[in-house]
Amino acid sequence: MSIQVTSVSKSYGEQLALNQISFSAKKGEIIGFLGPNGAGKSTMMKVLTGYILPDEGEASVSEIDVLNKALEAKKKIGYLPEQNPLYKDMYVREYLAFQAHLFKIGKERIEEVIEQVGLTPEVRKKIGQLSKGYQQRVGIAAAILHNPEVLILDEPTTGLDPNQLQEIRSLIKELGKEKTILFSTHIMQEVEAVCDRVIIIKKGELLLDKPLSELRESNEQQVEVTFDFKIEEQFIQKLPNLKSFKNNFDMTWYLTFDSEEDMRPVIFDFAQENGLKILELSSKNQSLETLFKEVTNSSQ
Repeated sequence: MSIQVTSVSKSYGEQLALNQISFSAKKGEIIGFLGPNGAGKSTMMKVLTGYILPDEGEASVSEIDVLNKALEAKKKIGYLPEQNPLYKDMYVREYLAFQAHLFKIGKERIEEVIEQVGLTPEVRKKIGQLSKGYQQRVGIAAAILHNPEVLILDEPTTGLDPNQLQEIRSLIKELGKEKTILFSTHIMQEVEAVCDRVIIIKKGELLLDKPLSELRESNEQQVEVTFDFKIEEQFIQKLPNLKSFKNNFDMTWYLTFDSEEDMRPVIFDFAQENGLKILELSSKNQSLETLFKEVTNSSQ
């Protein structure tokens, strides 16, 4: 496995950042690593890059123990932190040459990476003169200079405009053809467009780990319905194929069904049989965003 994490826990004083987290990733996977603010995403990434040590558990990259052979493991990792640490007074090629010197990499690799990430038109500029999108490209270029097997990207698309988002998305997908990528973001559409698999954590707990294709094939459907009268939970539970429910307001319910059948006619029949009127009814397509809300809101 390119990444193997087993029962990793980490605390900051009394704050538990990671609690027995375990997952693995194989070569060529792009994994969306999701969670609310404070979920433990950045902590997990810092453990994998050897920046911090966990209190318990094991982690390896390309079958190299990150905890006991940190320097060797780092040679296999390219890391772009959320706050892209660039020297903005340096020219693009000058900065990449500086980074290449640290890894003892030749000039030909610098030119190869500049072309690969699309920096050629801006290469003669200082980094501080570049747009946010091109600065992110510089960060990614620095992360892949040593041709790592694993890329860890922490919020790489934050603050980008739609055109820049599309460009960075395409770049990540291209890199993912030959590398394992762990990709943290708050933008669900980016995960749906780029990733093969989704991991969701909250308060240091792993809540979900599934291939995106499996989520797309789900029979789940969400329906939001408003009746003309407030009804009790026991009453709403009589609906067939009901998986979960939430009373958003007094007379409005958010219902999740596990069925291939369109449940809206069933709800109409249910209302008529029980002397209720439907004031509003809408179907919500199952998306990663709705799944994320459902999973993180339902956990304690």
